Amino acid sequence: MTKRRTRLVTTLGALASTVLLAGPSAMTPTAAEDSGPGATTTPIQHVVVIVQENVSFDHYFGTYPVAVNPPGEPAFVAEAGTPTVNGLTSALLTANPNSSNPQRLDRSQLLVCDQNHDYGAEQRAFDRGVMDLFVETLGAGGTQNDGTLPCNPQQVMDYYDGNTVTALWNYAQRFAMSDNFYGTGFGPSTPGALNLASGNTFGVICGNAGAFGPPEANPPPPPCPPDLSATPGTSQPQGTSTILGDSQPLFDMCSSRDKVAMGGRNVGDLLNDQGVTWGWFEGGFRDCTQAHRATGVPSTVAAKPDYVPHHEPFQYYASTANPNHLPPSSTAAIGHTDQANHQYDLTDFWAAVDAGNLPAISFLKAPAYQDGHAGYSTPLDEQNFLVATLNRLQKLDSWRNTAVIITYDDSDGWYDHQMSPILFQSQTGFDALTAPYLCGANPARVPSGQQTRCGYGPRLPLLVLSPFARHNFVDHSLLDQSSILRFIEDNWNLGRIGQGSADAFAANLTTLFDFNHRSPARLLLDASTGDQQR
Repeated sequence: MTKRRTRLVTTLGALASTVLLAGPSAMTPTAAEDSGPGATTTPIQHVVVIVQENVSFDHYFGTYPVAVNPPGEPAFVAEAGTPTVNGLTSALLTANPNSSNPQRLDRSQLLVCDQNHDYGAEQRAFDRGVMDLFVETLGAGGTQNDGTLPCNPQQVMDYYDGNTVTALWNYAQRFAMSDNFYGTGFGPSTPGALNLASGNTFGVICGNAGAFGPPEANPPPPPCPPDLSATPGTSQPQGTSTILGDSQPLFDMCSSRDKVAMGGRNVGDLLNDQGVTWGWFEGGFRDCTQAHRATGVPSTVAAKPDYVPHHEPFQYYASTANPNHLPPSSTAAIGHTDQANHQYDLTDFWAAVDAGNLPAISFLKAPAYQDGHAGYSTPLDEQNFLVATLNRLQKLDSWRNTAVIITYDDSDGWYDHQMSPILFQSQTGFDALTAPYLCGANPARVPSGQQTRCGYGPRLPLLVLSPFARHNFVDHSLLDQSSILRFIEDNWNLGRIGQGSADAFAANLTTLFDFNHRSPARLLLDASTGDQQR
């Protein structure tokens, strides 16, 4: 097949958004808090960010809202008037520019291979915007899971629909989603997690060779010491290199390889400055030897530890780390600064909820087997976590002023047809988007001179669930991971992180809300099927 090559479009205007009301039976909201610590600029007084793993937009929502509905699988039929998304059109499904067409994965294909999702490889797959080298560049071959899981590179093109990721499609029906939300940069989980915490992957103060940008971009940092050398709670000056790979945090007793520390500030520092309660809550944090197997993983394969150190971004910063995984000094202290330093086990979140002590901002990370990561988790294990969490949150009195944001740290390399706008350029040996060694050729588009931050990266799912979320709404505004930071910063008047953070450029998430109407409706789902509870 002849491939028609196109020039890379380096900037995209935000698409017009359709404005819909929050749904039937809307009611007037209470006013935003306007005084004292924790005052908000909107009626939202609690934000819960659920950070899942390694999914592109097309991998979960490419054919939304149309599902195949084969016998024996939960059926999905969209509401009348459901908006379409920028997804996999018939041409992309039958005459794709890649060497393989996307194929539907069903509920018998839950455990799939982890794809290549390195910083440079993802750029090469984009092929100057043609988006046609995913199979050759990112598709996994060979076997995984100790040889029990055969990998076909063509699988990188494939997708699930509403018969498998049923709960997510139903949440999109009731609440709001974006089809124009991107990773702030290219690359795997560590850069994605750091962008969710600080809007920046630049600032490494120590690390191992290969974990950061090349010497021609920035001076390499010194090796990290073998011990936890910095005092938690103490801010460190920003370093001079950019992290690219999945090195683990220095300030974490559970890290076992390639340790890295970050300097500079993150959103936790801003929240602490203003006395706003917050926390990162991750499965397995209390005991990093705890492990589970996902559905379909044979018993011959070792169970995956629930806690994954490089999924915990605040452990990279001395100011917000809890190196020894100390528990909170009391349930009442959760969300406040004490020996836990805002880093907790997932069980601490529910202890705080049960005590009526829900922090203003909570980041939730599922145990690994439920985080949706290909190779060791499945969409149904992920669905169990999401539904159990959201059913419980919606039953709280605080739900009336809560917003839940569901998103992902990176794409795992899964095919997505939409070229991202390039707001941040880079010209190093790791870059390959517009040409070898180039992600754009204009040094003026390198923020603060911080190389190896080519972005935006691949398109990711984003859903907002709230009584104030627009009903059955697809937002087309240009958003990225740091837009979540921007929403938190603006809602609590925190200011900006600075030091090159993408929050300075990001759009807010407010286009997914209608703050003039609060819907009393809740959506409680069945964790097994993803259907509405009867």
